[in-house]
Amino acid sequence: MRLRTIPVTVFLLLFFCGIGIAAPPPDPCVLPDALQREIARQYPGAKVVELSDLEAEDRTLFEGDHGKACPGLVKVDFYGDRKPTLALVLIGKTAAPNDAELVIARQTDGKWKATLLETAKSSLPVVWSDSPGTYTDVYGNKKIRARRPVIVFCGYGSWAILYAWTSNKVEKIWLAD
Repeated sequence: MRLRTIPVTVFLLLFFCGIGIAAPPPDPCVLPDALQREIARQYPGAKVVELSDLEAEDRTLFEGDHGKACPGLVKVDFYGDRKPTLALVLIGKTAAPNDAELVIARQTDGKWKATLLETAKSSLPVVWSDSPGTYTDVYGNKKIRARRPVIVFCGYGSWAILYAWTSNKVEKIWLAD
């Protein structure tokens, strides 16, 4: 009796594992529903930058460093409080369709608050997070000692800006110009 259940159990395991393997991976650029509504309210017509939005060379550079991650969305403990916080690169805003906006979205008390950090007009930038540490600007004039993860906003081949939460404000330095 016991031997008859083993093939059935093995079949069921393989069947259900096969379904899990065959399912498409989740889209890394999808925002939580409540945040999507807040972004639509604050930035009508805007969308998160996706791999398909990047030029081929920029896509290759991004994937080389970040794999299949979303180039316009990164989860980061920017404030060091472990509250849900995302850095977003938004494009397609109807008022300025060629601009890309770096927005930091933070969830507190169950509500998302989105704050504009920067606007890029010249190229389609990407975003990622980096470790806490000491960072020096491209000119060697300014240092930031970040105790928490930082945000890097980058237009490949031309510029990169690092943002860090220090004490009670956001500071930035240019890593490339």
